[in-house]
Amino acid sequence: MSTLRFHAVKASLKRKPLKIKEDKRRSEIFGSNVFNEVAMRQYLTKTSLNSVLEAIEKGTKINRLVADHISTGMKEWAISKGATHYTHWFQPLTGATAEKHDAFFETIGDGLAIEKFGGNQLVQQEPDASSFPNGGIRNTFEARGYTAWDPTSPAFIYDKTLCIPTVFVSYTGEALDFKTPLLRALQVVDNAAVAVCKYFDKNVKSVRTSLGWEQEYFLIDTALAISRPDILLTGRTLLGHSPAKGQQLDDHYFGTIPARAMSYMRDLEHQCMLLGIPVKTRHNEVAPNQFELAPIFEEANLAVDHNSLLMDIMQKTAKRHGFTVLMHEKPFAGVNGSGKHNNWSLSTNTGVNLLAPGKTPMSNLQFLTFFINTIKAVQTHEELLRAAIASASNDHRLGANEAPPAIISIFIGDQLTKVLGELETVTKGKLSPKEITDLKLNVVGKIPEVILDNTDRNRTSSFAFTGNKFEFRAVGSTANCAKPMTVLSTIVANQLKEFKVEVDELINSKSMKKDDAIFNVLREYIKTSKAILFEGNGYSEAWEKEAKKRGLSNNKTTPEALQIKKAKSTIALFDNLGVMNKVESEARYEIEMEDYIHHIQIESRVIGDIARNHVVPTAVRYQNILIENVTGLKTIYGDQFKDFAKAQLVLIKEISEHIETINSTVTKMTEARKICNKEASLEKRADGYCNRVKPLFADIRYHCDKLEIMIDDELWPLTKYRELLFTK
Repeated sequence: MSTLRFHAVKASLKRKPLKIKEDKRRSEIFGSNVFNEVAMRQYLTKTSLNSVLEAIEKGTKINRLVADHISTGMKEWAISKGATHYTHWFQPLTGATAEKHDAFFETIGDGLAIEKFGGNQLVQQEPDASSFPNGGIRNTFEARGYTAWDPTSPAFIYDKTLCIPTVFVSYTGEALDFKTPLLRALQVVDNAAVAVCKYFDKNVKSVRTSLGWEQEYFLIDTALAISRPDILLTGRTLLGHSPAKGQQLDDHYFGTIPARAMSYMRDLEHQCMLLGIPVKTRHNEVAPNQFELAPIFEEANLAVDHNSLLMDIMQKTAKRHGFTVLMHEKPFAGVNGSGKHNNWSLSTNTGVNLLAPGKTPMSNLQFLTFFINTIKAVQTHEELLRAAIASASNDHRLGANEAPPAIISIFIGDQLTKVLGELETVTKGKLSPKEITDLKLNVVGKIPEVILDNTDRNRTSSFAFTGNKFEFRAVGSTANCAKPMTVLSTIVANQLKEFKVEVDELINSKSMKKDDAIFNVLREYIKTSKAILFEGNGYSEAWEKEAKKRGLSNNKTTPEALQIKKAKSTIALFDNLGVMNKVESEARYEIEMEDYIHHIQIESRVIGDIARNHVVPTAVRYQNILIENVTGLKTIYGDQFKDFAKAQLVLIKEISEHIETINSTVTKMTEARKICNKEASLEKRADGYCNRVKPLFADIRYHCDKLEIMIDDELWPLTKYRELLFTK
């Protein structure tokens, strides 16, 4: 028992839960490491404070003179909290966060020094950052990259560093990050939604996009994780036989949280409280050692920043507890993977949730307007929404038993299905007084103020209405929420703009009353959006056939899904609304395709290495033990030895067959990889890795997993599923 595996198991069994000190209420420490309005009122002048608040609320620019005052106050606050450095914290197109730290410290001559942080350092920096993915937007030798302060997301202190959320753009202004397009999309949907809200309430001046994410993850003891090269290098297990017990008994789901995991969660939540991340919910998920946390809803840009920050905090906090956090969408075969449901809604500055029914026919007509327009937007751009959650890792999860399929559909439940059916029968043109009365009293007026959230009975819907919001369930656990939120906000904004044009046209040219015009347009949207509505089982072959009849896409792999991103209609959509120009859209397509290729390439190399350098040598070693046993039996029993060595001889033969198949398949995979690497076309390389290289993983895994259950447990070098999933 000298293998790394057993040392890892021993180390994991010795660990004890860390004691977490919580001597203050969470409400007392919430946001104490954030330069929020409370801190600003203490450290900024009234003029400086008003400039920041106006920038947040109205999007106005902060001039450099005021920025100097703000930076001084921010520096003093940060130093009072023990900060020694500052950084522009941004989200490049790697999917992770990035930062370059600079000290407040500066020398002034004569052996003297001061703490300095001016407006220029606050507002803009040039971190170079030339090695980040850029899709051809900038070359290392000829263009600079800039970070610019985003005042709508407050600065915070983490690890004694003042972190300033920023956008990341090229010298020529193109976005090189996730935040910039998101901010643009949120502004576009704000403007479009306000224009539509004016039909119902002239007092609406702004519409805010809200996001509530749900982060699922696995906790694995660090020693066990390090003992697996595949987990270390790819974030998931490429090999491993299913344990006798998995999640069949549903005994982990919502069960008592294990002591070590609870200690980790309390520590994590404490860090979140200090940083103003409003985490509220924690629980065991379905798979063993799988968990979830979720926050209170926030403004979308801030929610995205908080989720990106959280994923970093989760990993750092886990190290203190001897854990490794697995964010991968499918780290273990045969058990549930991890998602990040994105709960999305729109709210006015007057405090109205536009996706929640109200108490009056007018408020319900407003609700139906935004509800139906969202459905219409998804119907029109379902393929683009699918592309927004495409990744090599999420491909493993979509369509599995815990996740929606790759087909985008919307579930709205029986109550609203009935309402839409009634609205579909609205007379074309001007409505009669009786019909208007009937609609307002018996259809719109009787929508319950609280829509039943009956979506738990259909977990196969990728986009579901859950009472007062839409839940985008297909988002993967590793994803930066900015990507799906940018796409969703953009397509809804575009749809609302088209809706207003159509309604105004009926009012102006057909002399219709406002309500008549709205009912007429909504009626047509209901008819043309039927294909996207689906209440049944998304895993069935029948649904796949039905979806095809309805004209819905079923792009099961990332290379397929991403093709819509380079379509002229997609590029025009983003460009016309000012969310991304042609260069930015094409760059993202290229980056995401390259990312897919690199992920499969790395996994291919890792599984080949493990199969040949770990599994095969172990199989040969065990086979030699069997041969030695058979030789001994022959020495004792002579020609009768076969009667006593039948099982051993069968094992020897089967092991040889598995070894031969593993070696030949790894060779075949390596050759396929070489061919793919020579392809000049990005599409052909991605297609080759998807359809020629990746399918060989399953063959290699099958034979390796067969050897795992044949070979002496004490010889097997890789930590097994039963140890990874059930060691607490």
